[in-house]
Amino acid sequence: MSIKQRQEKAKKIFEIFEKQFPNPTTELHYRNEYELLVAVILSAQCTDKRVNQITPHLFEAFPNFTALAKATPEQVYQYIKSCSYPNSKSKNLVAMAKTIVNKYSGKIPQDIDELMKIPGVGRKTANVVLSVAFKQARLAVDTHVFRVSQRIGLTKDAKKPEETEQQLLKVIPTHYLSNAHHWLILHGRYICKARAPKCLECIIKEWCDYFEKKKHL
Repeated sequence: MSIKQRQEKAKKIFEIFEKQFPNPTTELHYRNEYELLVAVILSAQCTDKRVNQITPHLFEAFPNFTALAKATPEQVYQYIKSCSYPNSKSKNLVAMAKTIVNKYSGKIPQDIDELMKIPGVGRKTANVVLSVAFKQARLAVDTHVFRVSQRIGLTKDAKKPEETEQQLLKVIPTHYLSNAHHWLILHGRYICKARAPKCLECIIKEWCDYFEKKKHL
């Protein structure tokens, strides 16, 4: 399938998503940029549901970057120990807060290269924060986005998340980008599941390569 064909496919798919879910958003609970960044860091290889159980007490104890920067990893660990990889995440959260306070005057940098210099912030986390908090036209690729975009046929032979991101940026219309990863994540979480995709319930099945192949099996 050519780039042009994938662009047409993407246009049709995101028109359907927009009509059905005009205001998609992250399922992580947050009230400001600080809480969003912390929640996204915690969500790596952990469910949003678990993160949302952890963060209320964490944010009560450390309500902003300054408070978190003054904490020790051991103190933070007590609040996040039920999360995946609590040792490394507690160290990263404290180091992240110290970096933002000391290097960026307490403000999250809105440049992806600067943001990725911060401990605990990889490309996916940076893209989520820039997209959700600052409405930048960015696309975060997690396991759901990687799987769903491949199944549908929006990407071709992408082996890594960054390859998936670059391919998707070429086919998804720019005005859909800030919402695109929400739509793909939610679709992957509830419909296009890894082991038992609910193809008959899928609102975009007529544009899906996986469904088309499945029909002919």
